[in-house]
This record gives sequence, structure tokens and C-alpha cells, in this order.
Amino acid sequence: MPHPRELPMPRTLTNEPKAIELARIWAVAGGGQHVSLTTNVIPDPAAWGILLVNLAKHVANAYHQTKGIDPNLTLNRLKAAFESEWTSPTDKPVGEVVNKPQSENPQG
Repeated sequence: MPHPRELPMPRTLTNEPKAIELARIWAVAGGGQHVSLTTNVIPDPAAWGILLVNLAKHVANAYHQTKGIDPNLTLNRLKAAFESEWTSPTDKPVGEVVNKPQSENPQG
């Protein structure tokens, strides 16, 4: 059952049976985050760096579309926040890897 605040899947994926969700991030009261992700599809951690940059560009595009903010301004703010958090973390990720039971794994 989907969560009532779950984002919709991109429409272009409805006809992509081999598409795989890579990550899901939930914000909770008090500023916490809960993350679900898979490293099975992207074996090289460097590829995650590219994915994160592409995600930042999507965020900048969304702020431009919804708030009229110049994408370059958004990207500069994101990069500054990333650098700041990298050098002086405000949080330490905790948790564990939980594997899906074999019967829940998508077949592709």
C-alpha cells in the first residue's frame, strides 16, 4: 500500500518494465531522514557521484519551474551546502542494509 505522501512514479516509466528504483528519501519531523537504496544496480561508487550531480540538476530545474529561481543560483547553493556538510557534518547516517526476500526481488 503506498504511503499517502509518496511521490508519483514518473509517467515515462509506466511502459518501462525493466526500470529499477535506486533510492528513496523520506524527511521526518525534527529534520531526520530515512533512506532506502540499492547498490546492486550501480556497482561503482563513482557512478553515484554522477547520479547525485544529475539529481542536483533536477532539483535546480524543479525550483526554476515552480519558483522561478535561476537554476545556476540553485546549483551554487546546493554545491555550497554539499561542501559545508561534507567538511562539517550536521548528522551521521545510521542504519543497516536490509535485503528483500528473494520472492520480492524484481525479475529482469
